[in-house]
Amino acid sequence: MERRKLGKTDMEASVLGFGGSEIGFQGVSGRTVARLLDGALDAGLNVIDTAECYENSEELIGKAVSGRRREFHLFTKCGHGKSYGHADWRPAAVLASIERSLRRLKTDAVDLVQLHSCSLEHLKKGDVIAALERARERGWTRYIGYSGDGEAARYAIECGHFDTLQTSVSIADQDALERTLPLAASRRMGVIAKRPLANVAWTYERKPSEPYYQAYWSRLRKLDYPFLKSAPDVAVSSALRFTLSVPGVHTAIVGTTKPERWQQNAELLRAGALSRAEFDRVRARWREVAGPSWDGQV
Repeated sequence: MERRKLGKTDMEASVLGFGGSEIGFQGVSGRTVARLLDGALDAGLNVIDTAECYENSEELIGKAVSGRRREFHLFTKCGHGKSYGHADWRPAAVLASIERSLRRLKTDAVDLVQLHSCSLEHLKKGDVIAALERARERGWTRYIGYSGDGEAARYAIECGHFDTLQTSVSIADQDALERTLPLAASRRMGVIAKRPLANVAWTYERKPSEPYYQAYWSRLRKLDYPFLKSAPDVAVSSALRFTLSVPGVHTAIVGTTKPERWQQNAELLRAGALSRAEFDRVRARWREVAGPSWDGQV
């Protein structure tokens, strides 16, 4: 699998990374997670991304692959110690959360800790950034990053404290291509694309009941990309290759609960980057259709 240097860090990241939200929220068994992650690592993946609020995701990852820790870069997020949607940006709470993540992940240190959708207001106060820097000084993480979108993500780049940005990039979410990614590239920040397949929302005939998918479903109905009417693997491949063809993107985080999916995902990338013409058609359609409220989706 292709690898790209993650900004100015020393990490060579596989272009596909594993996202740990689904295994936590969907109650996947430890045995299945072990098969899934072993298969992903064997297929050449070397990035695993999770968060303290993805239910028991960190514990599942720690139990499954802590014995292969030297084979991958381990990322987590902090700020929602109780559950997602219940943020706590007090420095002491952030540090306690990171320390707990290390225990759950069965490691002395992670490669990257990211503030998880921290608001612009809290970023500007500075104390939560200082907490991450203290975690780095204590040897709990090698690098620090910001995960989020919009103006908060832009501030995270401008402030100069972060090594990486994790932000939404997909055929249904292109706000970052103008708002943040050019600036991140100029600062040599590592860029991690989240939600790179737009939750494959185009596969739903009717509006999904899951609110997390609804904005992308509505957008894709209006965008009406012709390639989404192709065979399922062609549609997924084109969508994923678009994200990985965006200038400045180094790795894309994809979640799954299916052990066989990783080899399939690797195969989908064999065609390489989208041609310039294909990429430009997706961008032109976005510019034609996207509404002023089509901001980056957290």
